[in-house]
Amino acid sequence: MLSAIREVEGWTPSSWQERTALQMPQYPDADALAVHLSELREMPPLVTSWEILQLKQELADAAEGRRFLLQGGDCAENFADCRSPHIANRLKVLLQMSLVLAHGLKQPIVRVGRFAGQYAKPRSVDTETRDGVTLPSYRGDIVNAPEFSEQARRPDPRRLIEGHSRSALTMNFVRALIDGGFADLHHPEYWDLDWVRHSPFEREYREMVRSIGDAVRFMESVGGAPIGSLRRVDFYTSHEALLLHYEEALTRQVPRQWGWFNLSTHYPWIGMRTAALEGAHVEYFRGIRNPIGVKIGPAVNADHLLRLIDILNPENEAGRLTLIHRLGAGKIGDHLPRLLEVVRREGRRVLWCCDPMHGNTEATANGFKTRRFENIRSELEQAFDIHAACGSRLGGAHLELTGENVTECLGGARDLTEGDLERAYRSSVDPRLNYEQAIELAMLIVCKQGARIREAG
Repeated sequence: MLSAIREVEGWTPSSWQERTALQMPQYPDADALAVHLSELREMPPLVTSWEILQLKQELADAAEGRRFLLQGGDCAENFADCRSPHIANRLKVLLQMSLVLAHGLKQPIVRVGRFAGQYAKPRSVDTETRDGVTLPSYRGDIVNAPEFSEQARRPDPRRLIEGHSRSALTMNFVRALIDGGFADLHHPEYWDLDWVRHSPFEREYREMVRSIGDAVRFMESVGGAPIGSLRRVDFYTSHEALLLHYEEALTRQVPRQWGWFNLSTHYPWIGMRTAALEGAHVEYFRGIRNPIGVKIGPAVNADHLLRLIDILNPENEAGRLTLIHRLGAGKIGDHLPRLLEVVRREGRRVLWCCDPMHGNTEATANGFKTRRFENIRSELEQAFDIHAACGSRLGGAHLELTGENVTECLGGARDLTEGDLERAYRSSVDPRLNYEQAIELAMLIVCKQGARIREAG
């Protein structure tokens, strides 16, 4: 249709500046900010338009049940973690989870990392007070530093350049690993599965790993070559696009394509705190051609959701919009059916994805922010069931996880307790699933959904 080839009406990469922008840092030196943004506008992009468009097509397939989206990574990246072992472990767990899901769900997996740009975080309050001293809240390494001092907490625009640099280094290493056939995906018997002996599903897990290994080795023997290597664009990046100055500076036009692309990431999303219909973030997102996501919480009503969909995807384009519901294990049954019904009734084309992490955050008596594995599992399992009962389709999972041996979420096969949190709690913001918990969750999804697939014939 003609409207699909026009520029977005009334939109420019900077038109968001005419709207109210929430969750944005207040830089004390406007001139310094302008200098570093000018520098950022001249720096190379981090992704390409053809990768973005390919991802959009794969997400459209996921919405139709032909693929499944696995989106995962750190709650907030740290500059200090831009190291080869950390990046490799994070990539390894996502690739291994994707192989488990592909084998069990009998579908190709769309692999999207929450990294190479996930350096900013929204906060519930703008300031933090300790011992009578009030300073700006820590908003992620691309804004300020976590140490509680006036200098560390002052928003520094030089960090925008550092964020671009660390993202580029991460992307470069990830691409090299994937091109090299990383993570021994055709030999799952090499995976770190010591935790399995603690799980009541030990027999099912070990049978699954054996079956995956047999299947992949069979394909190798038929094809006469290893299949561990993946195409370069078979792995994508995503982050919450909070810092609109940064996003604008990396929003570009490209040859032989209409419109504007955010070339800082393949797949940006809007968080719950910045999804106001008349807000700056929604205004910015409506004009870029990337596939985009929006986090949906219990407070979203049907009217708001439909208006948001119409603003962000007025052409009802397949693959354009993902709705990431984050409702909590105790609330998903009350809220998700009404949202699914209104979207289905109005014929809106969206990909539904479940974030079982953010609605299940709690604080322990000793002051740690944590999540219970059982609640994470429960919300994800309920999401599959509710979508099926409502004639909808859950097309993806959005997880905060790490390949490191952290102890930040309670439970799992090793039954981590509150006492374990002190042993290896490393997150500066939100708790993440560790390697074992992430693989266990993928296997539990497969155990549940695989049975449903078999029952359906």
